[in-house]
Amino acid sequence: MLGIDPGLQCTGWGIVGQYGLRLTHLAHGSIRTKAAWSSADRLNKIHDSLTEVIAAWHPDVASVEQIFVAKSPESAIKLGMARGVAMQTCAAKKLVLIEISAKQVKKAVTGNGSADKNQVAAMVQKLLNVEPKGLDASDALAIAIAGINMGPNIADITNQADSKTLQRTSSLQRAIEVALAKETRR
Repeated sequence: MLGIDPGLQCTGWGIVGQYGLRLTHLAHGSIRTKAAWSSADRLNKIHDSLTEVIAAWHPDVASVEQIFVAKSPESAIKLGMARGVAMQTCAAKKLVLIEISAKQVKKAVTGNGSADKNQVAAMVQKLLNVEPKGLDASDALAIAIAGINMGPNIADITNQADSKTLQRTSSLQRAIEVALAKETRR
């Protein structure tokens, strides 16, 4: 699963695999652009870099965060452009694309749809046993985890649902619930 946290200045990406009940961190990073570059050059950098990530890791499915709130209309436009390029890149590479709200991501990773960024980052670190480099990459890994957690929806999208897919997803949900229960007891 490729998770993408879009942004014109910095787009985070993360690759997470699921093996049985285990989530496995495969890779993560950030695509940074410079404010001095033209919008077209910045968007091209995002496209080229995501194309390289997809070519290197061969994900079948990508999850991208939906736009929730922007600080200004200009910020919303820039975020929308970066998100559009990320979605187009995935579509061009024939990836199934899932759009996930920030609330869904927080709930999937922490069990609380109102969790803050630090809580999400801490659970990503705990679930994947990795310390992501930067909040954008951490958010992208959280988006990938949420995408995996939405497995039945993926199966509906691809029309390839089978009992193993659904069983794996419900098992993953149980594993996350167990990890969250242990976390709250501490």
